[in-house]
Amino acid sequence: MKNQIKLAVAGAVFAAASSANAGIVIPAGDWTLDVNGNVNAFANFSQHDNEGTITGDLLGTFYKTGNASNTGSEGSTQGINTGLLPAWLGFTGTTRQNDVDVSFTISMQPNVSDNGATGDGGTPLFRQAFLTFGDKSWGTVKMGKDIGIFGKNAILSDMTLLGVGGGFRNSGAATTTGGIGSGYIYAAWKGQFAYTTPNMNGFQATVGIVNPNMIDRNSLGGSTKDQTSFGIEAEATYEWTGDISGKAWVSTAQYNDVKDGSYVNGTGQAWDVQMWDVGVNLNSGNLGLTAYYYDGEGGGSGVLGYMGADANGKERDADGGYVQATYVIPTGTKLGLAYGETRVDDNAADAAITLIDTQSRWTLGAYHPLTKHLNLVAEYNDIEIDAHNSSIENDAQAISLGAILFF
Repeated sequence: MKNQIKLAVAGAVFAAASSANAGIVIPAGDWTLDVNGNVNAFANFSQHDNEGTITGDLLGTFYKTGNASNTGSEGSTQGINTGLLPAWLGFTGTTRQNDVDVSFTISMQPNVSDNGATGDGGTPLFRQAFLTFGDKSWGTVKMGKDIGIFGKNAILSDMTLLGVGGGFRNSGAATTTGGIGSGYIYAAWKGQFAYTTPNMNGFQATVGIVNPNMIDRNSLGGSTKDQTSFGIEAEATYEWTGDISGKAWVSTAQYNDVKDGSYVNGTGQAWDVQMWDVGVNLNSGNLGLTAYYYDGEGGGSGVLGYMGADANGKERDADGGYVQATYVIPTGTKLGLAYGETRVDDNAADAAITLIDTQSRWTLGAYHPLTKHLNLVAEYNDIEIDAHNSSIENDAQAISLGAILFF
């Protein structure tokens, strides 16, 4: 697929960086193979102050030093790690047979660093394995594992996709968190059967059934989960060109009878997830603006379903969003400023726990295209996390310096 990298995130990455680049395109009989990806690495210097444990604090666990507990953990960390976008190696094959466009995509995402004694402890991720078939006259069908539909454009529009954002921690993690949990819910990587309409003068829509890989509402580590039906996710987008070009979108997610480990063990209640979002990107000359908002019940914080319901199975309301402005100065460097926050309401049953209320993030970034394929990146991130009972306020600050190379 010439003139674009066939990653689920590539279009937005290049929109936020410099000019788009083709992958390594190889003709192979009836097929065309596109080998593509990126390597990125960042040196992260963070300072954190965790006054105590906040239930549902997605980001606070990243700021601990060594094995320090959440309670009273204060100090600094340094480490080399990938950013929000992991290092990536992807393979996409395309062909046209019997008047149908057919393709496959398989990718893997290795770490660039880990904190094991031998440096060999990192396990690569495998985020994509899907096929597509279709035609521009009637649309495209996708089957397999790819980025989720709900919330996808929020992360693809985040400037920290080229950098680090939140979750800067020490070495060893496959990725950081960008604006996940401080502006949007992670779209994640999900098995799906999805249909996308043809492009109708800039308008497209996608709807799909999605594998119910919901997280345990009480634990980021998860536990045994069950669900009686597929999730349904959908989006509609409209793109336009002109002196002010842009893209607007809405998306939704519906999951019924979500059951986590507590339910399976006979001590919890099932709950539903009903979420929606809306966003817009605007570009005029060297200026770029993004605004995004999401709302709903049962979605929780950061990862869909995490802290989505109380112990009685009553859904918690949740909302959030972010605003972002970027400007390209004469040197070609893109400067950006963003603010985002995530909010989770408490229920009467939450009185006994120190439940997360708000996670907010300020990001100041500079993204410089040293070459056509290589960008140098510098970011400053400031995170604040508050509890509902106002007894705890955790915060962290970090400087990240590094580079991201696309091929």
